[in-house]
Amino acid sequence: MSAPGTAPRGYYVPLGADDGWEHLMPTAESVSVWTDTIQHGGPPSALMVRAIENLDMPTHLAMSRVTVDILGAIGLSENRVRAQVIRPGRQIAQVQAELDVQTASGDFRTAARATAWFIATSDTAAVAAPVESPSVPAAGDDTIGELPPWLDAGWGASGFISTVEFRASTDPDRPRLAWLRPAVDIVAGETATPLVRTCCMVDVANGLGSTLSPTEWTWMNTDTTIHLRRAPTGDWTGIDAAMVGGAHGFGYTAADLFDAEGSLGRSSQTILITRAG
Repeated sequence: MSAPGTAPRGYYVPLGADDGWEHLMPTAESVSVWTDTIQHGGPPSALMVRAIENLDMPTHLAMSRVTVDILGAIGLSENRVRAQVIRPGRQIAQVQAELDVQTASGDFRTAARATAWFIATSDTAAVAAPVESPSVPAAGDDTIGELPPWLDAGWGASGFISTVEFRASTDPDRPRLAWLRPAVDIVAGETATPLVRTCCMVDVANGLGSTLSPTEWTWMNTDTTIHLRRAPTGDWTGIDAAMVGGAHGFGYTAADLFDAEGSLGRSSQTILITRAG
């Protein structure tokens, strides 16, 4: 999504491939809001789903669910990613992607893993749930909802969040709904698919659903699961999220997901809640 005539911008710059691994260098545009030494969870999620999409899967299978587990800090040194089928099948198949980060010693450690189910498609329109279709707001539209206050508290000035375009809801039935799209490429110079862009944006749900102050609390997700009812389309992802905090240091965020065609699926995230400072 880089502007014509300019050098492509992206969360990663490709470095080449060897032994089944693709090597990439994360850029400053992938940086987390919590610290400038690690990546935000969105770009690694997108990178692993991209690797899964690049597998030669049977055309009658479609991704129905993907879970991303963040196993540790995803650093800004060289990354490598690969995907493989771990359970082949005609009706269902499971695939897995790993993202490794290079350490100071030159070795690689696994920092994140994505596991996806693929399901055989068929005509089930007769039993499909009704489609809710909130519209993507145009720039300048009057809005019902408000964007999260942390956008004005410095989080939107640099790193990953600065690359995301946000639009508030115009739907009175869903005032918390926000529409998001990345303003840069996932991999510089490459056009990402709607599924990859969606998986990148859904990681932001834990921020959209939170009412906590970032000066008093941190709330980092350790995972993201996305259940889909169909393949995403278009550039924009609609996220209507709510975080539920527990009394023992953790909680969860759940979100309804939309695109320009309407209801898309649902996501959930485990949230680690700690006091700031």
